[in-house]
Amino acid sequence: MSNVRTVAGVGGVELSVTDVGSGPIVLLVHGFPELAYSWRHQIPALAAAGYRVLVPDMRGYGASGRPAPVTDYDIEHLTGDLAAILDDVGVDRAAIVGHDFGAIVAWNFAVLRAERTGAVVGLSVPNVPRPPTPPIVMLRQLFADNFFYMVYFQEPGVADADLGRDPAVTMRRLLSARLAVDSMPDPATFAADGRGFVDRIPESEGLPAWLSEDELAVYVDAFTRTGYTGPINWYRNLDRNWELTADRAGVHVTAPSLFIGGAQDPVLMMTPPGVAHGSLDDHRGDVIVPDAGHWVQQEQPAAVNETLLGFLDSLDLPGRT
Repeated sequence: MSNVRTVAGVGGVELSVTDVGSGPIVLLVHGFPELAYSWRHQIPALAAAGYRVLVPDMRGYGASGRPAPVTDYDIEHLTGDLAAILDDVGVDRAAIVGHDFGAIVAWNFAVLRAERTGAVVGLSVPNVPRPPTPPIVMLRQLFADNFFYMVYFQEPGVADADLGRDPAVTMRRLLSARLAVDSMPDPATFAADGRGFVDRIPESEGLPAWLSEDELAVYVDAFTRTGYTGPINWYRNLDRNWELTADRAGVHVTAPSLFIGGAQDPVLMMTPPGVAHGSLDDHRGDVIVPDAGHWVQQEQPAAVNETLLGFLDSLDLPGRT
């Protein structure tokens, strides 16, 4: 994409940031395993509607820096990078829009840096209450000896090699899979049978209509170059993030908020959008997009863009003329 520049994040990590348009700032935060490119349908639509859109490859991804220490991917670093991007353009507050793990970062930003949050939108992952025990500890108890990807991701090097063995297979399976949401998961998905992460994702007969071979190649080329250690390190900080945010337990999100999810996204089965409505003081609704799965903003861009713009246009964001 054009209009890409480098911004210094926390600890001087270089962040590659797409910067398009003028007007109120909208900061788009991708998830796992994605890129700024995941917002390719939203960037021109938001810019044309009078917004300045800032879209980083988050640390560990794409053209951005990939620091070695695992702790450099905790929630303080991730939300700090977003603050650094706002500092770079001299803006106090912005609308923060995140997808997947980027939604987790966005919801946390709205609590940890409430004074800088003009609005927050979560795609695919709603705001969730802080669990009573550290997430990985809880998941180990819940799944015991069975497989669950977040637990599998904890062992250094193992998932990194699994996902990185053939990025073309990894990305094709991840982006093409459409899992059933109207039935119980196949028990084999969680079986402790020696398979890794990629082998559990079903092969598709072809790419979905929303994803071209050229678009898939952008992801494959990026992850072939960078590997997956940086992205997986986000998950290796889940328990650390729980500890770092102990003093924020019970703190509400005060900024206007919105949730957008795909009707065919199994994440909505695990974490229903209303699970933490009580901690959202100005929630403007949950929009469920028909015929969309987890990659909702890529699968149904027109519907997502219309919803985003309707929400953003209703707000009194800094920079609006």
